[in-house]
Amino acid sequence: MGLAIIAPTKSKQEIAAWIAVFKEIDPHIELQVYPDVNQKESVEVVVLWQHPKGILTEFPNLKLICSMGSGVDHIMADYVPDNVPITRIVDPRLTFSMTNYVVMGILNYHRQFLRYVRDKQSKTWDMSNPEIPITVGVMGVGELGGDVLDKVAGLGIPVIGFGNRPKSGFRHPYFHGGQLQEFLDAVNVVVCLLPLTPKTEGFLNKDLFRKFKKGTYLINVARGKHLIEADLIPAIESGHLSGALLDVFQKEPLPANHPFWKQEQITITPHIASITNHKAAAPQIMENYRNLQQNLPLMNQINKEQGY
Repeated sequence: MGLAIIAPTKSKQEIAAWIAVFKEIDPHIELQVYPDVNQKESVEVVVLWQHPKGILTEFPNLKLICSMGSGVDHIMADYVPDNVPITRIVDPRLTFSMTNYVVMGILNYHRQFLRYVRDKQSKTWDMSNPEIPITVGVMGVGELGGDVLDKVAGLGIPVIGFGNRPKSGFRHPYFHGGQLQEFLDAVNVVVCLLPLTPKTEGFLNKDLFRKFKKGTYLINVARGKHLIEADLIPAIESGHLSGALLDVFQKEPLPANHPFWKQEQITITPHIASITNHKAAAPQIMENYRNLQQNLPLMNQINKEQGY
C-alpha cells in the first residue's frame, strides 16, 4: 500500500517535516510526493492540501483521502469517488489556537484596542466609553465553535450559538435554521466558524449584513469563500457593520491592491488563526493508514452529505 502527499502550496520545508514524521512512524512506508508521483497505481492513500483539481481521477486504486488540516472544502470542491472515505485532522492544539485568536479579537473590540492605537498616534487622551457592551454570536458550533462559546462565556460575556440543525440540550443559548433573524437580533459580535459547503459559500453577504443590528462587528476565521468581499466595505460605510477582523480571504496572499488594506475598520491577519501541527496531524493519518490495512474504523471520517 502506497501513500502520496499532494500539497503544492506548502513549502519544501513543510513537506520535509511531514515526511520526517511519516518515516519516523514507519521507516518502510512507500511514499511519493507531488509532482513526482510516478507510480500512481500503487497509491491507495492520498494526503491533500489545495491539490490540483481533477488529480484524484489519476489513482485507479485509491482507498482513502486524508486532509492535511481540519477543513475538507478543498477536497469536497473536487470530484471524489463515492466509495472513497475522507478524513480530516482533529487536534486540540488547533482548537486552542483558534479559540485564543477569536477571544483576542472579541476583547480587542470590546475594549477598543484599535481605537487606543490610533489615539496614541494622534497623542489623544480620551477616557470616555472605554468598553463596548457586547453579546457574542458564533455561527457554526462544532468542536471549534463550541469551545469559543465556552471560553467567552467563561469571561462573563453573553454568548449565543447558531447552526443548521437543532441541538438538544446544548449548553448555551442556541438558534438554528429559520431562526437566523432571532439570532442576529440578539448579538452585536458575529463570529463565523461555519464549515464551507455549497450552502454556506457566500453566506456573509449584503443581504445578511442588512439583517444585522446596526454596528455589529464581524470576525471571520472560517474560510475566505464564506464572504462576498465586495459587500463588506459598503456594509461598514452604511453602518450595518462597525468593522471586521478577517483571517481568511478569497485569494491568499491578499493582493497588494485589495481595498481591505486601506479600510481602517478592517483588521487583517495572514491566515494564522490556527495552523496545523504536522507532529500532531501526521500520526493521525498514519493511524488511519494502518486502520485501512486492517479493515478497522477510520478516525475523524467526515459525512460527505453534510460536507464536513
